[in-house]
Amino acid sequence: MTTMTKSSLVGRRPLSLNNRVMLFVAIAITLSLLMIGYLVQSAIERHFREQDADELAVITHAVEVALEKASIEGAVKKEVLAEAVTGHHGVYFQIWDESQQLIYGPTDILPTTHINAYEPLDTIDANHLYRWSVKDKTFHASVMQSEIGGRQYRIVAAIDMEFHLLFLESFHRTLWVIMSLAGVFTLLAAWFGVHQGHSPIRKLRDSIGDIQVDRLDRRLDTSTVPSELVTLVDSFNHMISRLEESFVKLSHFSADIAHELRTPLTNIITQTQVVMGKSRSPEEYRELHYSNLEELERLAKMVNDMLWLAQSEHGLLKPIRETLDLADEVKELFDFFEALADEKHIQLVLEGQAPSIQGDRALLRRAISNLLSNAIRYTPDGEKVLVKLTESKEGGTLLSVQNSGPIIPPEHLSKIFDRFYRVDPSRKRHSDGAGLGLAIVKSIVEAHEGTIEVSSVHGVTSFTMGLSPSASD
Repeated sequence: MTTMTKSSLVGRRPLSLNNRVMLFVAIAITLSLLMIGYLVQSAIERHFREQDADELAVITHAVEVALEKASIEGAVKKEVLAEAVTGHHGVYFQIWDESQQLIYGPTDILPTTHINAYEPLDTIDANHLYRWSVKDKTFHASVMQSEIGGRQYRIVAAIDMEFHLLFLESFHRTLWVIMSLAGVFTLLAAWFGVHQGHSPIRKLRDSIGDIQVDRLDRRLDTSTVPSELVTLVDSFNHMISRLEESFVKLSHFSADIAHELRTPLTNIITQTQVVMGKSRSPEEYRELHYSNLEELERLAKMVNDMLWLAQSEHGLLKPIRETLDLADEVKELFDFFEALADEKHIQLVLEGQAPSIQGDRALLRRAISNLLSNAIRYTPDGEKVLVKLTESKEGGTLLSVQNSGPIIPPEHLSKIFDRFYRVDPSRKRHSDGAGLGLAIVKSIVEAHEGTIEVSSVHGVTSFTMGLSPSASD
């Protein structure tokens, strides 16, 4: 059960952009409306308290004046007190003497048993008012202690809050209805705005959906999208460019490999059909097997090279580094290629010295061998192949293999390291190689964190292999 719950949580789709924005907007609007409603209601209640405080202060003062007048006359007359407050609706007051006896006032605004529960106030304002309820009536009240004519009086003034409470209740309902409607309309407006704001994304989605395998040359126009999406569109265009380039290379690679494999297979089939047409002598059968063996060896080498390149592209090629002197490695390779060079009367020359490096002996020998084989193949008879060793400005090592002969046109230099690529297509059927040698050289050099460059000017073609300082001692 726990596993299912975890897997369902992991696989749960994230909220859509619309829902994310609307959720944030809804929370923000709700909090804002609640805050506004609370502040408005608090302000109105504060206003009523201030009104009540002012009126209670006036009532208390009027009662004090009436008590002073009664004190001068020598007796507290109810007629004088009754006329102390006139013209005020819903206003009541009580007067208590020193012995806490009710001198004047109704008993239903504050029961006599509760007079001691409320301390006299120092000042009457909105922050210092009493509030109590008696017989379903709610009052705002003040309790003041006054000394008049040498006697202490406690004056209780109260205002019936029924009108205020009814108004506040009605206002409360009206306010929150208005706030709710405002929230709903605001959310609808926000949803419409978000929907319209995402319109460029929907158009972008439709444009991306139109790009198919046979239409990888299409690109999105950055001038038709908002500035926030320009970076995204640029990234997408770069991705499509890389995909198109990879797809074109893959298509060419598939065609090239089919052609390269078809030729030896066709030779094997044709020769086998010919020899099977009639009986042959043992020597003729042996010659056929030798011929087929050469084609099969060629196929095996091609397949092995392709597998090797595939491992290299997937990061499976891990050089085993050891200290190497490239001058010694080149000399040993010269011994191997000496016979081939002598056939064409080509001289192999080594010049210069370079620091020892950390590299894979077998891989670097293979890379240098491919460069030497390529140079010997295209060097005219009687010329020389020059290998130069120098130290780079960064402290690394440069190994350059140079040969004279026909130059490589500039438009081919950027593709010279591609698989099965040949500058002269007519050489495909007559060349001993399969067009993978230079691609292997590039992979080996890159595995050593190095670089490989080619130049072909003034009748001299030069392949320069550079090992970065991080690979040197």
